[in-house]
Amino acid sequence: MALREPNVPNPRPQNSRAVAIWLLACATLIFAMIVLGGVTRLTRSGLSIVEWKPITGTIPPLTAHQWQAEFDKYRGTPEFQKVNTDMDLAGFQSIYWVEYSHRLLGRMIGFAFLIPFIYFLVRRRIDRALAPKLITLFVLGGLQGALGWYMVASGLVDNPHVSPHRLTAHLGLAAILYGYIWWVALGLLYPAAVTPATARGVRRFAWAVTGLVFVTILAGGFVAGTRAGFAFNTFPLMNGKFVPESAYALQPWWVDVFENVATVQFHHRLLAYSLLVVVPLLWLAVRRQRLTGRVRAVSHGLLAALLLQVGLGIATLLLVVPIPLAAAHQAGAMLVFTMALSLVHALRGR
Repeated sequence: MALREPNVPNPRPQNSRAVAIWLLACATLIFAMIVLGGVTRLTRSGLSIVEWKPITGTIPPLTAHQWQAEFDKYRGTPEFQKVNTDMDLAGFQSIYWVEYSHRLLGRMIGFAFLIPFIYFLVRRRIDRALAPKLITLFVLGGLQGALGWYMVASGLVDNPHVSPHRLTAHLGLAAILYGYIWWVALGLLYPAAVTPATARGVRRFAWAVTGLVFVTILAGGFVAGTRAGFAFNTFPLMNGKFVPESAYALQPWWVDVFENVATVQFHHRLLAYSLLVVVPLLWLAVRRQRLTGRVRAVSHGLLAALLLQVGLGIATLLLVVPIPLAAAHQAGAMLVFTMALSLVHALRGR
């Protein structure tokens, strides 16, 4: 399973394309994983499986005795004792299957990455420059699984809710993993830098916008972790005020920023308003540079994705977080992130 030697020519273009398609397929699975993770949170299913068994946990309960054993474990958790005291076995099974699907998809992503990686490595279709990136992706995937269990564990002792800090870290690492694999795949599909040097300023602007999108996703993680979406379900004002009275009321300030429901939702709104300003400005900058082809197409896609995402966010808020809309809002966030990253990649200069 040796890597390509330095004196061996680069892989044929069709080999690079095959590797890129594999990575895009993995990215699609990670995208689905992030959305399913949102559904898991919204249905309060994440604490239904109280043990982390990476290998044996692949097999779900198959008999009535096994189901009862899993239910008994759940009945010993703070969530059952403080929130779901009247839940029966059928109700437990409904949330168990959501969390089980989430964990099973995570395992599938691991196999979908590892097995083709070994195949391409054996067939010498991975050059020496690409191999470290792929190994980094595999390590990040393993860390993401461990961080997921670390997040779940925070809700199994005393407090029947996962830590919003750990939840946001889990979401942020998922977005980083997704963004990195997407970037590597784009590099294989579009290896040549074609943007003129005069567009460097636009590219820096695009990087800044991408960073703002990522921060907005993290802010959404704190909205989810504190259940802030179930408060202040009015728009454009928050219960009649632009800045709600209860914002910035907690001390110290860093607790208020991350745990005060009013402050958390207000900051998420401010970040969304900021994107509504800077993304159209970026779109105009692309047009003024007379950039065409993929750059212009992706800039159109970014603007459209943002407008769709804002609409989904407002509807989710006003309708008090219905699960289908909230899941679509999470998917929309990742779509905006995808388009922003793709624009930066398309703006690469010589």
